[in-house]
Amino acid sequence: MTTAEIIAVGSELLFGGRVDTNSLFLSKSLAEHGIEVRFKSVVGDDVEDIGVAVANAAKRTKLVLITGGLGPTVDDVTREAVSQVTGHPLRLRPRALESIKTRLGSAGRPVTDSQRRQAFLPTGAILLRNPSGIAPGFAVKWKRCRIVCLPGVSHEARRMWTESLLPILRQEGLLSSAIETRTIQTFGLLEGEIDDRLRGIIPAASPFRLGLLASPLGVSVSLTRSETTERRQVGKKNAMKSVASLDSLMDDMISNLGQHVFSIDGETMEEVVGQHLRARRFTIALAESCTGGLIAHRLTQVPGSSAYVDRGVVCYSNRAKIELLGVSQALLKRYGAVSAQVAEAMAEGIRTRSKVDVGLSVTGIAGPGGGTVQKPVGRVYVGLATAKESFAKKFQFHGERAAIKLRSSQGALDVLRRWLRHTSPEEA
Repeated sequence: MTTAEIIAVGSELLFGGRVDTNSLFLSKSLAEHGIEVRFKSVVGDDVEDIGVAVANAAKRTKLVLITGGLGPTVDDVTREAVSQVTGHPLRLRPRALESIKTRLGSAGRPVTDSQRRQAFLPTGAILLRNPSGIAPGFAVKWKRCRIVCLPGVSHEARRMWTESLLPILRQEGLLSSAIETRTIQTFGLLEGEIDDRLRGIIPAASPFRLGLLASPLGVSVSLTRSETTERRQVGKKNAMKSVASLDSLMDDMISNLGQHVFSIDGETMEEVVGQHLRARRFTIALAESCTGGLIAHRLTQVPGSSAYVDRGVVCYSNRAKIELLGVSQALLKRYGAVSAQVAEAMAEGIRTRSKVDVGLSVTGIAGPGGGTVQKPVGRVYVGLATAKESFAKKFQFHGERAAIKLRSSQGALDVLRRWLRHTSPEEA
């Protein structure tokens, strides 16, 4: 199996001005073609630093993918760095220059000296056509490694990967069968709790690797079968057995994680909830306080959600809860806006006023201020009401304001999911 390293170039990636989305796309695409990413790094716009990163990567992997630093400005120095490291001097490539002239000419713009500089590539490099932009990419061999340079602009890098680079990698025999990964999406358990539940399921000598990734939306649990590791550990003749083992391990993991699993096919919580609502032919209305309409936004992001989403109300103040939902002033005074009693009343109020099947509410303290000893920041109550029952569930979330709001929306949707599955929201 081919191994790879990804290097993202750009000082803005280090200063916090931009997010490196290219590495995420390339990692996924490489895995789909049987190339295992072993390392990722981010380096600023400095020739020496880029050169060190490239030299180190070339010692570790067969394929080095670099994104960024191919533009026309003085801080775009990836070409120079690769040239210095490999010893391949930069030379003007007429085809690259012609492509730049054609692209700029179609927009009625002349080629400047800075843009002409983009046509200088290392000698011996394969020119990678850029169908979406100006900067050409290139691929050059150095020692036992293939070094590939793509633009940092995401849509340009993606098209070049598909249309220009993949055919070359395929011709050179660097592609193989995909690295198989299965993912389980969970909510309501911490990473440590998941680790405890899954301990001992995967044998020490197994070709499978377990990965846990926590976010405000829950913990993503991945199970990966590496062809390289598999052949080394179980032998090629037993490779087919591990496919069945992968299915068996997934079943065991899902069983141990129980109702905390909300997706095994990559669906978001809102997609899963939407499927259940549509299947049951239920309609829903939302009453949101601390989430400020985030739940309604997420549900309506799903195509076809008009079949089950009726309306949503942002009732941030006590006055709004009274006027829009009919929550009694006495209830608010006795228990406070952040309480199980008010959450339940909010859900009942929005349901009766909208005449839907389900009313869902959320009220809480998103912070950073407003918390007390009895009701700290992150205390959230979710209410659910139908014609036959109503209840509220308490959560205690952590993090900054945005994270608490996102966790609150996920918690509310999870309460709804569990109810739709005829599962008590309190069931572990």
